[in-house]
This record gives sequence, C-alpha cells and structure tokens, in this order.
Amino acid sequence: MDRGPLPTRVDQVDLDVLENTLSFYIRVLDVAVSRDLDERLQGFEVARGKWKITALLLIDNHPGIRPSVLAEIAFKDRSAMGRILDQFEVHGLITRRVSAEDGRAQELYITEKGSALAAKVRSIVVQQSKDFFDRIIPPAEQDVVIDVLKRAYHRLREIQE
Repeated sequence: MDRGPLPTRVDQVDLDVLENTLSFYIRVLDVAVSRDLDERLQGFEVARGKWKITALLLIDNHPGIRPSVLAEIAFKDRSAMGRILDQFEVHGLITRRVSAEDGRAQELYITEKGSALAAKVRSIVVQQSKDFFDRIIPPAEQDVVIDVLKRAYHRLREIQE
C-alpha cells in the first residue's frame, strides 16, 4: 500500500487514531510542561522527577502527613514515593517520625530548609504554570480545563477506592 512520500517534517505526519484521543495530548502536555518546569527548577532538590514538588508542598502544608497518603494522592506505589522521601531526607528537607497513634506508621515533617524551599517552589510553580499555559491556552479557557481535569482526578480517585 503506497502512502505517498515519507514524512520529513512534523506537519507531514498523520497522527492516525491519536488525533482524537485525550491520552495522546495529555502525555504530550505532561512531557512539555515537565521539561519547562525542570528548566526553571534546575539546581533545586525537587527538579527532575515526578511528584517531588507535590510531596514537598503537601508535607509543608500538612505536618505529620503519612507517606501512604502522599502515594495515594499521586497514584504512585509506596516504594516509588519512599524513594522520593529518602532523597528529601538525605537533602535535609524532611524528617520522619513514628506515629504516636500507630507505631507502624510514619509521619512526615518539613525542616526549616524544606520549608524555605517549598516557599520558593510555590512561587516558581505558579509563575511557570501561568507562563507555560498562557502561550497555548487562552487564560479564560484555562479555568474550564482546570475544572474538567480536577473533576476527572476526583472521579478517578473515587473509582480507585
């Protein structure tokens, strides 16, 4: 079957069924936004790795949060979240304590260094999101996209339980 000349440029490629699949666009956006954010966070302990920022901010915002709760929020397995937390501990960003309520459970607490980093990261993340998405989605439409994705996330959490 002859499909014509071989594509030598992106605009010559037919995306096939991917053209109308959310998953393709979500994966592409994830890669692009992650690269952009990593560039802005270069040199910080939370650069280069999925869910580090989320973990840092949630530990800062919820002293005593358990690793299992972070893993559930991020849809990560506990061992993957554990590796992130191990890195944080090595860098002096968090401390772990045994729960007074359940001696088998850990509680996570931010250190001064971790809290200072969280404050810097918050402003970078907010500005990066604005800068990145303002270029590709009109600001008025961003609220709609956030609403749809937020509802999808919460629905996904409901069906995972």
